[in-house]
Amino acid sequence: MAACNSQPATETGLLAERKKMVEEQLAAPGRNIKDRRVLEVMASVPRHEFVPEAVRRFAYWDEPLPIGYDQTISQPFIVAFMTEQLHPKPTDRVLEIGTGSGYQAAVLSRLVAEVFTIEIVEPLARQAESDLRRLGYDNVQVLESDGYQGLPEHAPFDAIIVTCAPDHVPQPLVDQLRDGGRMIIPVGPPDNQQLFLLQKRGSKVERRATLPVRFVLMQREH
Repeated sequence: MAACNSQPATETGLLAERKKMVEEQLAAPGRNIKDRRVLEVMASVPRHEFVPEAVRRFAYWDEPLPIGYDQTISQPFIVAFMTEQLHPKPTDRVLEIGTGSGYQAAVLSRLVAEVFTIEIVEPLARQAESDLRRLGYDNVQVLESDGYQGLPEHAPFDAIIVTCAPDHVPQPLVDQLRDGGRMIIPVGPPDNQQLFLLQKRGSKVERRATLPVRFVLMQREH
């Protein structure tokens, strides 16, 4: 595990920790995140601003962290991997299901034109919206809603990223993908989840397993 022993006090120190995170957790052999745009954004977005004060000293460790309400912020490698797999383009409109802390949305916002992100836990949605606005991520819209249903009023989307695990791929999300659009989503119970990459081609959806993962389960309004 790559770790810092204490929370750096200066912006220079924080930047150094993010650089270390990129070099040792993301671009290192065995991890092989190669998209330069993704690596540059991961080195610039302040992950420590999206975690509670009590765990801030662990912000650049290679692990998920609790953010309250039985939810977590994903480990940096998973954020980078899912982002890279989507092949984000500067003109893309992206839908995220499971805002959580807002960190993944912040990363995406620097790579695409517009991000819509849905969070079902109201206090998390409010906090994420506040943090994203405070930090200047102005092309992100946070909505409190049931992510299973997606956001049909703003569809279609070029890409969809799901950061909570349903037991199957929600059809409403597939329907909201543009032709040629991509979706990355964890599916399954906590002890047997796979991260799938989907691509929509006309009426067909190609599906490929990428990694075994462990995400919090998708919550539904009912």
